[in-house]
Amino acid sequence: MKIAVVGAGAVGLYYGSLLQRAGHEVRFLLRRDYDAITRSGLTVTSPRGDFHLEGVQGFRDSCDMGTVDLVLIALKAFANQHLVEMVRPLLGSATALLTVQNGLGNEELLADAFGGDRVLGGVAMIGVTRGEPGVVNHMALGSIRLGEFSGGRSVRSEQVAAMFGAAGVTCEAVADLRKIRWEKLVWNIPFNGLCALTNQTPGTLLANPATRCLVAEIMDEVIAGGNAQGLSEPISREYREEMLTSTVQHTSDYRPSMMVDRLEGRPLELEAIYRIPLRYAAQQGVPMVRVGMLNALLDLGEPVHP
Repeated sequence: MKIAVVGAGAVGLYYGSLLQRAGHEVRFLLRRDYDAITRSGLTVTSPRGDFHLEGVQGFRDSCDMGTVDLVLIALKAFANQHLVEMVRPLLGSATALLTVQNGLGNEELLADAFGGDRVLGGVAMIGVTRGEPGVVNHMALGSIRLGEFSGGRSVRSEQVAAMFGAAGVTCEAVADLRKIRWEKLVWNIPFNGLCALTNQTPGTLLANPATRCLVAEIMDEVIAGGNAQGLSEPISREYREEMLTSTVQHTSDYRPSMMVDRLEGRPLELEAIYRIPLRYAAQQGVPMVRVGMLNALLDLGEPVHP
């Protein structure tokens, strides 16, 4: 399969490298890593085994990449104003679009531009960061759940899941994309915000009884907001406990993406991770007071970019 990776940060580089190693033709749209990767290839460090890829196809402009069968989108959602123009040159008559971006609203953007029948969405539970140019450091997890924007299971979603599975990624096709999006927010909303504001890791927050309680209360708000959206099945309180336990076991020392972005003075994914979920919950009469507080504090401290 011919695959284009748009948003080749840590997540895009990691999954794209696994797909190339599995034999697919992968083309990466690169910025910071362009020179290093096109000159020396791509290195992945991982507890599952380090590896290096030579002959990686890197491009600075999607107009030079040609049409592909699948576009894997891992662009930070704060750059979505450029997403449609990046994707358009990659489309053939049957090209599918899979976004594994954070938060809500990403599938809708793609569907409005290119038609909902092309669009799949996925959530990635992964701890991965970029090292020096041309190096990706995978620390924990890595599974993907994905589904059709239009809902329901499909042959296509099962085939894409099987493709990731053959590349070494635990991947499941699901019928209710909205549910898995809100389930990811149960983790993303408290830990991205609190870690960015306090400059502490998830494990530190959970080791303190007061901040652990706050994390749990924020998770409960997100669960209530999600369950008001008419999901196929409600998100359970047990899911909250699973997330807390998994965080302690696997991502205790992980620095969430928003924490890294704030430390490095980059924009934050506030619209996708906070503002759209807040609007959706409010439309159903569900207040998310603590989530709103996180959004307000993060917005207050977000760097101003001309």
